[in-house]
Amino acid sequence: MVLIYSHITSPRLQYICSFIFKDLMGVDFIITIDSDEFRSYDGVKINYSDTIIQNSKFKIQNCNLLFEEIILPQRIVCFSWNNTKAFFKTGSSDFPFDIFAASFYLLARYEEYLPHEKDMYGRYAHENSLAFKEGFLNFPLVNIWVKEFTSALKQVFPEFKVQNLIFKTVPSYDIDIAYSYKHKGLLRTIGGFFKSPSLERISVLFGSKKDPFDSYDWLDELHKQYNLQPLYFFLVAERNSVYDKNILPQKDAMWKLVKKHAKKYSIGLHPSWKSGDDNSLLKIEKEQLEAMCERGPNPVTNSRQHYIRFNLPQGYQRLIDAGITDDHSMGYGSINGFRASVASPFYWYDLEKEEQTSLRVHPFCFMDANSFYEQRSAASETYDEMVHYYKQCKEVGGILITIWHNNFLGSDKMFEGWKEMYRRFIAQVQQ
Repeated sequence: MVLIYSHITSPRLQYICSFIFKDLMGVDFIITIDSDEFRSYDGVKINYSDTIIQNSKFKIQNCNLLFEEIILPQRIVCFSWNNTKAFFKTGSSDFPFDIFAASFYLLARYEEYLPHEKDMYGRYAHENSLAFKEGFLNFPLVNIWVKEFTSALKQVFPEFKVQNLIFKTVPSYDIDIAYSYKHKGLLRTIGGFFKSPSLERISVLFGSKKDPFDSYDWLDELHKQYNLQPLYFFLVAERNSVYDKNILPQKDAMWKLVKKHAKKYSIGLHPSWKSGDDNSLLKIEKEQLEAMCERGPNPVTNSRQHYIRFNLPQGYQRLIDAGITDDHSMGYGSINGFRASVASPFYWYDLEKEEQTSLRVHPFCFMDANSFYEQRSAASETYDEMVHYYKQCKEVGGILITIWHNNFLGSDKMFEGWKEMYRRFIAQVQQ
């Protein structure tokens, strides 16, 4: 057990210590404000204060962030350390920066509560983030810090033992346009033909050719071959709109598609764009998906926002109110990287209420649409990018969560070569 001395304690300090010690190190901890208890403790202990205490072998000077109860702009100056970046630099300490405060700042998404510019979709723009500005967006910085922190503690306390995290790959898929041509109804089909007439559309509609977005059987074979347990997120908006273009859930084909996947894999909700403007739609869509899964009383508890459209804290609070326990939206819909600078799941901390919530956040670092549309990368460049994230997550025992869309992995000529690249990547990481 690790004993941490602080002049006072706080929900913020309790939260980040729980993540660092329990979640990442696998060890118990206690925070004490009793200096005599700390002084007499014969074990791994950290003095997280400005107080000088005899027999204190490891000291971290704290900044004030974890003891504040309001949200204020923070003065952050990054510096280079061990081939990476850090901030909240300390003076007379046994660690060069306040790892507790810095990790909390990133995990709680503190900067997203401060005034900022929105992007064209009304989301927190990645250009605002410290990680983007300082060049560490592509690294799970918190995991890297904790790994170095563990080494520093072991040098002082050789008896200190931690639990090694096991690297894991979790492929996930957003099904927001299930088919390119099929099952869209007469009006949409006619409109689509006049907008973009093609022999392929006719061949698909008459059954002589497979729909170019239909990659489901191919994915099933891939998952079976490499023993993968993927996550599928389905958009089941009641009506189509500019951003909600999936096959309507009332369609028999869509119902069968969801049911088929629910028998084999974990299923999550892909809340529609409109649900971001109308709170009542979120629960309606959740209930709709649960009915389509035909799992009896077992609810759908996973979600990922369509277009990664959410803002804090309202977006996450809505999910909790709807009965969602695990969200997979922590990433950007405009660039790849680690939005919260971490490759491990964590509980959302609500800064406005100053409390840890029940919502478990699963960060992703790669999405095919970001590479193709935003970064304008070729398939070969994207492969190298994915390998980078694979190596980063594996190095720290993190979880590599990737997002793909079925249309990238079918036969659409626009995405030629991407399916083959994805298979090659899966083969690489499953060796």
